[in-house]
Amino acid sequence: MTYTDSNRRPRVVILTAEGQPRPYNLDAIKARADVVVTDAAGLPEAARGADVLFLWDFFSSALGEAWPNADKLKWVHVAAAGVDAMMFDELRASEVAVTNAHGTFDTPIAEFVLASILAHDKQLHRSKELQQQSVWKHRELTRTGGSRVLVAGTGGIGRATARLLRAVGLEVRGVGRTARDNDGDFGTVVPSADLAEHAGWADHVVLIAPLTQQTRHMMNAEVLAAMKPTAHLVNVGRGALVDEAALVEALRKGKVAAASLDVFEEEPLPAEHPFWEMDNVHISAHMCGDVIGWRDALADQFLQNLTRWTAGEPLANLVDKERGYVSSNP
Repeated sequence: MTYTDSNRRPRVVILTAEGQPRPYNLDAIKARADVVVTDAAGLPEAARGADVLFLWDFFSSALGEAWPNADKLKWVHVAAAGVDAMMFDELRASEVAVTNAHGTFDTPIAEFVLASILAHDKQLHRSKELQQQSVWKHRELTRTGGSRVLVAGTGGIGRATARLLRAVGLEVRGVGRTARDNDGDFGTVVPSADLAEHAGWADHVVLIAPLTQQTRHMMNAEVLAAMKPTAHLVNVGRGALVDEAALVEALRKGKVAAASLDVFEEEPLPAEHPFWEMDNVHISAHMCGDVIGWRDALADQFLQNLTRWTAGEPLANLVDKERGYVSSNP
């Protein structure tokens, strides 16, 4: 998918949310295209005649409502790794290209996963609680090197995570669509359909998979029951990868030791949700990849792809709309 109409500048619509800062490089984008910045309410009108939609508000589902007016749309770029929030049947069936922020969050999320594992093994959360109580209490900790990690999701973020964890001495296996041995990053990859059969192998289970019909509630009661009672669950993918009711029960009954959760089925996490009161749940506010400068990196990524597109070059990070992710890795 490239831009081939050399007789006019492309028209780019940038969708933003109320209070959201605009891309820092907006002037550079305007140098390459005619730009309209709008919110969700204005998108149906702005979509008329637009060639490109840049979802700077990456959780927005507003394109579905505006779709009948998107008469010239050729390309949608989402400033996020996950595209599940904006996908719908008409878009999947169309010839409109979809790209995402593939690659931008790989290292930051891998670092966050490692930090979550270390915080669990070294009881850092408990140490902070004791400090707040002015209590000196010696404990024995868990050695992280040599422990086993099952990483569900074998795309770029999963691979960066596997490489980092292996570098500090953890044994890693992947969970993907197809089973294989001798994978360059994971060694062994087990099929996601058989997750319950392999969950008991791991000391830590990390969820990084994209949210699709196949992965929704992949961490269900059956898989949770198969995990070690000492195991630790980390979710940095999408909240709906986990059956939250089943996880609450498993944590309360000691079927799973702890969970570090950055994403949730409903965000912000409602104040009445039982996770808030559970000592063995560690909550962060969907921020695992948001290191300082992340917005600027996302803006740069779009500008680079726009430059490629207007030069007649293929788009980078093309999403397989049926699978819901960049499908360079199975």
